[in-house]
Amino acid sequence: MSFGGSPFGLPSGGAGGNNGQQMDPEMAQQMAITRAMQAGMESCPVKLVISGGAGFALGGVFGLFMASMSYDTPLHGPGSTAQSITSLPLRQQLKAGFKDMGKRSWSSAKNFGTVGAIFSGTECCIEGFRAKNDMYNGVAAGCITGAALAAGAGPQAAAVGCAGFAAFSAAIDYYLRMD
Repeated sequence: MSFGGSPFGLPSGGAGGNNGQQMDPEMAQQMAITRAMQAGMESCPVKLVISGGAGFALGGVFGLFMASMSYDTPLHGPGSTAQSITSLPLRQQLKAGFKDMGKRSWSSAKNFGTVGAIFSGTECCIEGFRAKNDMYNGVAAGCITGAALAAGAGPQAAAVGCAGFAAFSAAIDYYLRMD
């Protein structure tokens, strides 16, 4: 991807781009770093890692929040015969609560990271094969992601997962591409 001009406000002509003047070494290093970062952000493996990591972090925060807002208690859930958490000493209540929050947070983090990595990697590959950046890349990636995540439950679940993820991706892409 090429943008007009220089990322640092320098004219875009010539080798130095500075009307024949020598470029400052620090400025040249910054430009090289910027070019390397742009090239990395156009790479599918880098996009996959960034999306998976961001999904993992967001999922961890979401899981922590949802666990803290949960109405059931870690030791007294449905079908549990364990004693009620309220009869335990405060230190044990806190320990059990934080342990439950950690488990839920870890579970959500893994799930969000997996979804982010699969979707991002698939979308990037589709975009590379089609050589286009449009809404259909996200829809196809959503379909593949939904089907892959639901494949273990059978072909009907995979079809529903495909349709659901594709529709959600289409809605998000439509919103983000609105003028």
